[in-house]
Amino acid sequence: MFGLGPREIVILAGILLLLFGSKKIPELARNVGEAIRHIRNGFSDDDKSLEK
Repeated sequence: MFGLGPREIVILAGILLLLFGSKKIPELARNVGEAIRHIRNGFSDDDKSLEK
């Protein structure tokens, strides 16, 4: 995964926890997931319009 080992992932998770706090991380992850979903839907809608 992007060339990251388990140690780097743990360090990044710790930094995120310090920056955002334990209450904000689920909200942040939810927002990132929604953004990715919107981007994918935008691309798939664009592909469908090109097929027509």
